[in-house]
Formats: sequence, C-alpha cells, structure tokens
Amino acid sequence: MIKIIYMATPDIAVKSLEELYNNNEVEVKAVITQPDRPKGRGNVLTAPPVKVFALEHDIPCFQTEKISKDFQLIEKLKELEPDFFVTFAFGQILSQEVLDIPKFATVNLHASLLPKYRGANPIQRCIYNGDKKTGITTMITVLDLDAGDICETKEIEINENMTDIELKQIICDKAPSLICSTLKGLYSGNLKPVKQNSEGITIAKKFTKQDGLIDWSKNAVDIHNQVRSMVDFPCAFTTFNGKVLKIIETRLTSENEKNDYSTITEVSKKGIEVCTGNGCLLITKVKPENKGIMNAYDFANGAKIKKDMRMGE
Repeated sequence: MIKIIYMATPDIAVKSLEELYNNNEVEVKAVITQPDRPKGRGNVLTAPPVKVFALEHDIPCFQTEKISKDFQLIEKLKELEPDFFVTFAFGQILSQEVLDIPKFATVNLHASLLPKYRGANPIQRCIYNGDKKTGITTMITVLDLDAGDICETKEIEINENMTDIELKQIICDKAPSLICSTLKGLYSGNLKPVKQNSEGITIAKKFTKQDGLIDWSKNAVDIHNQVRSMVDFPCAFTTFNGKVLKIIETRLTSENEKNDYSTITEVSKKGIEVCTGNGCLLITKVKPENKGIMNAYDFANGAKIKKDMRMGE
C-alpha cells in the first residue's frame, strides 16, 4: 500500500484526490491545505475545495498558513510516516525539512511541459502566448522553483479559441491518471526520473488586474489570446463611453480593415467587429459594469453602438 499525504487547495486538484482516495493501492493518510478564505461579494468564509472533499470522506485534514513554519504540523507529518507527499496547486513553498519527511519523495503535478512555464500561472500564460500545445508534468520537488527531475508528462493540444477555464478543466481531467501512474512507477522502482533540460526555461508569473487592459494597437491575434487567457482572472477589458467593459469572448475574422485601430467596423448578430493594429477582431460576449455576461449584439443594441464608433474611450 502506497501511503501518501496530499497537499493542494483549489478545485482543479479535487479529481486527483478522488482518484487517489478510490485507488486500492493508495492510502491517503491526510490532506494539507490552505486556511479558509473570504469569498464572493459577501466575503463569506469558504473552505478550500480539497478540504470539503476530505471532510466528506473522513480524511484527516490540516490547514496551515505556512507549512514550513508550522512546527507542530511538521511533527504530525513525521508521525504519519508517508511514502510520498503529493502536491498539486498547493500554493506554498516547502522547506527542505518538509521535503525530507516522506520515505520516497515529494511529487508535484505541474500544469505545463517543464521546463517551460515554471511558476504560478502556467495555464493562462501558454494561452496568452499563443502556444499550440501544453501539458502536465509530474516531477520530484526540490527547493528551486519547479526545477526537479521529471517523472512523466502528458501533452495537450490547444486550439485557437480554447480559454483558460477550458484548459484548466482538461488538466483537471487528465491529471489523476498521470499522478497515479507516477506514484506506482516510483514505488516499484520501474520509473526513473530524468533531469530537466536546462534550455527553454520560462517563468509563468501571475496576471494582475492591469494586465487585462486591452491595447487596440496590438494585432488581432494577440488581443484574442489575451482575452481567452483571462476569462477566469483578471478578465480582459476596455472602456466604452467612459465605462469599463469586460470582454469575455472574441473570434478572429478574415477581414483586414484599414480603419484606425479601436474603430468599430460592423455591428451584427455575430457581435461587434473592432479594428486592431493589424486585422479585425469580433467581440461576441461582454460583461458591462454592474451587469451579467451577455451577447455583444444585445449590448450593442442597448448601448446604441454603431459603425465608426471607437472602443477604449
């Protein structure tokens, strides 16, 4: 029986926990996660999704603000004598003292094809940069950021309209089988991790709200990638009539208008077509200030948007 302690926080990590919990060759000794946080407009204190699963299935669950400084918890983890720690979007850096606890190793599941997109935001960054493929990697955790030896990988194709939310779901669905395969391979000795390639290392930094501001002088492809990479957070936005307008969905068009960038070239049932620094972009879904998500055409009718008006004003 492979004894593990699972360290994770958000919903993307729940399916992998469920798979491990239901695996007859694995015993989940405990779950470690972040403290409950205020959430939503009412700032209601909300438990992390992995904590909810753990409590529903009678798995011991511990919450900590900073595991490397939580000496009482560290001693508890030592008492549990795990074979592996498994981390997936945990959101905390593990100290060497913590990494030395499991008998075999700490295995991290990272949402990119390492060494590309090390860091906190690999899912959104690959879409933002227009990559055609990404993937997931299981690796041995070391003190350096996502620099450990690679165990296994699984590639994922990215089409031109895939959003960060859609890619996150694909990773959520594909991760469980990969982590189970990795643990079994390491435990049996049949899997030998390999060092990461020192070339091609990139860092995936988190987005800020300001990263969502659309610069209409950029080309249509870059703006489209910006929009679809930020649906979850922070959401791409522009202004119209002095109010913030969040852009939820866009599509590339074959048109290449010569108008000044940010000029609206057409309003139709398909949406609002806007000229960029190179090519046109069709806005299909928006979220106006203090309103829900709606079709761009419905917004255009309500806001009386016409051809030759401009976005970003």
